[in-house]
Amino acid sequence: MSENTMRAVTIKEFGGPDVLKVEEVARPEPLPTEVLVRVHAAGVNPVDWKTREGQGMAGLQTFPLILGWDVSGVVEEVGFGVTTLAPGDEVYGMPWFPRAAGGYAEYVTAPARQWARKPATLDHVHAAAVPLAALTAWQIVVDTAGVQAGQRVLITAAAGGVGHFAVQFARHRGAHVIATARTARHPWLKELGAEDTIDYTAARFEDVVKDVDVVIDLVGDAHDQTSTRALGVLRPGGLLVAVPGGVSPDLAKAAKERGVRVTPFLVEPDGAALTTIAGLIDAGDVAVEVEETFALDQVREAHARGETGRTRGKLVLTVTD
Repeated sequence: MSENTMRAVTIKEFGGPDVLKVEEVARPEPLPTEVLVRVHAAGVNPVDWKTREGQGMAGLQTFPLILGWDVSGVVEEVGFGVTTLAPGDEVYGMPWFPRAAGGYAEYVTAPARQWARKPATLDHVHAAAVPLAALTAWQIVVDTAGVQAGQRVLITAAAGGVGHFAVQFARHRGAHVIATARTARHPWLKELGAEDTIDYTAARFEDVVKDVDVVIDLVGDAHDQTSTRALGVLRPGGLLVAVPGGVSPDLAKAAKERGVRVTPFLVEPDGAALTTIAGLIDAGDVAVEVEETFALDQVREAHARGETGRTRGKLVLTVTD
């Protein structure tokens, strides 16, 4: 490869993991206010394989497409006007979402303020596991729900990427956290701050939980009507944040009839929030879980592993040394 090209995972059509191909493509150049980042590691998220299949953010993309929004790496070059970062800075971010960021590649460009300095206590692999999942959790817990000390918060799929951060952020704000996950995950979730845990394979949460202020539903109505069922555990005026699938007219109607609130959610790039999150990580207040790493050439295996829906924390691609 020349200095003008790079390795990247591309797709030219929607489909299964077999459409993912590692190819040599043109290396991007930073525009004014942008930085060029050499990618050391890239997180793998459900939105990646959903988009690959033609769902998720597929309608916003064009081919050939380089997937990936979670990045940790080193600033290689800065565009005109950038004053907050310099070559050599270690950064992490979730640039451009929901437009394509091209994270499954050796280099990425994005506006400087969509990045933050990576947590000093994390290597690039663990830093790449943070941005999309942690920003989703942070923007739900802090910005959308405004979780307060003493509130009761139910988090479904709590052992996943977003879930394990949501547990920690809600607990950090003083909430009583109730988490759903398989029994094997319960000791770990309690270490993260969950006070009550429910095995969703053994009990329906609406049968054992009530008087909840906030439900963070990371499962959605497509799976056993989880969002609709969650309405029944909320206190009057309580809030359901429905992440996968959003809010259907039927869900909105049911919420109104019960006297509770419901909102959809989609994460946004936020360098300032990532700086705050890095501070919590470096202080030891938030832990980052990476279950497995894959080389860039193993991206198909990473997607297949993620699609099982049994990941503890995050999966990460290692891109460059």
